[in-house]
Amino acid sequence: MTTDLDAAERLSSAPREDNEGGGDVGIGLLGWLRWAWRQLTSMRTALILLFLLSLAAIPGSLVPQVSASPTKVAQFVTDHHTLAPIYQKLGLFHVYSSFWFSAIYLLLFISLAGCIVPRTWQFVGVLRAQPPAAPKHLVRLPVYATWRSGGTDAERTLTAAEGLLRRRRFRVARSGDAITSEKGYLREVGNLLFHISLFGMLIAFAVGKLFGGMGTVLVIEGKAFSNNVAMYDDFMPSTFYTADSLDAFGFRLDRFEATYQTSGTQIGTARTYEAHVSYWTGSDSHKAKKADIQVNHPLAIDGSNVYLTAHGYAPVFQVTDAKGDVIFNGPTPCLPQDANITSTCAIKVNDGYVDKNNQAYQIGISGIFTPTAASDSSVMTQGPHSVFPDLADPKIYLALYHGDLGNNSGAPQSIYELDTKHMTQYLFTDANGKQTKSVMMQPNEQLKLPSGGTVTFTGVQQWANFTVAHNPGTGWALTSAVLAVLGLIGSLFVQRRRVWVRAVAGPDGTTTVEIAGLARSESARIAEELAELALELQDTAPADQPDADPAADESAADHSAAAATAAEKE
Repeated sequence: MTTDLDAAERLSSAPREDNEGGGDVGIGLLGWLRWAWRQLTSMRTALILLFLLSLAAIPGSLVPQVSASPTKVAQFVTDHHTLAPIYQKLGLFHVYSSFWFSAIYLLLFISLAGCIVPRTWQFVGVLRAQPPAAPKHLVRLPVYATWRSGGTDAERTLTAAEGLLRRRRFRVARSGDAITSEKGYLREVGNLLFHISLFGMLIAFAVGKLFGGMGTVLVIEGKAFSNNVAMYDDFMPSTFYTADSLDAFGFRLDRFEATYQTSGTQIGTARTYEAHVSYWTGSDSHKAKKADIQVNHPLAIDGSNVYLTAHGYAPVFQVTDAKGDVIFNGPTPCLPQDANITSTCAIKVNDGYVDKNNQAYQIGISGIFTPTAASDSSVMTQGPHSVFPDLADPKIYLALYHGDLGNNSGAPQSIYELDTKHMTQYLFTDANGKQTKSVMMQPNEQLKLPSGGTVTFTGVQQWANFTVAHNPGTGWALTSAVLAVLGLIGSLFVQRRRVWVRAVAGPDGTTTVEIAGLARSESARIAEELAELALELQDTAPADQPDADPAADESAADHSAAAATAAEKE
């Protein structure tokens, strides 16, 4: 019984602790560390960590991320007062740089490294070694064939078998009266390639996070961008990619084109987005080159990629004061709110406005822009909204204020919203003589302010939002992904198998030929391959002799089994 318990304990993977001799004797700290290392570097742990990493990436797709869209994160915080603080503490707004995602990532990195290295050395040892010797009783193998031949001797048969196996790319070795061969090492090569490629993808991901960075910028038609921190709307550096790492280049948005589905059930669906730009490297914008940027087709400039990520409209306004002086003139980007690009915007005239009483204050204009305005009856019931994303019937609905915009309060403000706490709204008289707080305007219309100034809606321009990303690990990640797929194909479709051929000359001058095969996995392919080998080998050693006496063979087999049993008991 004691022997059985000792054997069971030796088979256990858990560290053993004894209490013999009255004292506490354990495996010690080093033993516990070895046990923990074995558990961490096991294939089971690596698969669990890979599954956990996949689960951990899900919140990065469902919850808005600071690195991808700070605006959406700010909107989420505003809309969800209860969830937002919890998400912030859990790091769900920056999943891929959170402590728990990094912990899973590092553990998987260590697990794969500890799994790959010993398996690689073991595989190299297998490649350098000879195929295993033939078993004594080939008849016990799952795939087996035998026949007797009187037309050739054993040596000639073995030589012919060796040639057949080598032509089929088996590794062949002679072992006494038998040929031993093995094939299918690409299965283990594919397995190792798959795990090494996963390791490479993890390295590429780490390189991208440490040495990469990105920024977003909104550019209006006719405006230019230069690659420096001051020009970005949002800039996300990394540990080794800072403002000093930015390459010198720039581009100008010459024209933006978009096409939409005009009929059918998918009316209004975007078909193409295309930004026509002129770009340059260095500081010389006179040597600009033409290029087109489309969705998923970025522009590559000096190791950085410029992606087209969003599109919208920028109504152009001109504001004059009571003296007729132009105090504001230019486009104002509007933020899309739905698929038909119903957009909101805010125009802030910070200084320079003087009314007819010679009083100076600030002007604020809040607008809802509709590229294709809904009918008046629909607006009355549903409010201002667009029914198509293209500029078929552009209108803007304005609410105008005067007073203090609050820009000097020190509190951050959105460029798309007005702070009207310290402002008074203008009232206007409509065509029916009724006072109203909002005014609808079309391009080239002018609105007179009660304070003596004017607001002119001069036209509409388009804007495009670009993400400039520097990702040094992208190429490595793509290469690793392709190699991982190739390795997976090899590990799934290549079969490791062994074939043995034995030829023994009998006292009557006949040669007994035995051929047997063994596959590492269950497959009918080994039986088919063995049958083909047997047929080809019969060209040299034809099956032209009757089989031996079955009773004698059975008696010999029983005698061999009894001898083997006796040896095991001894």
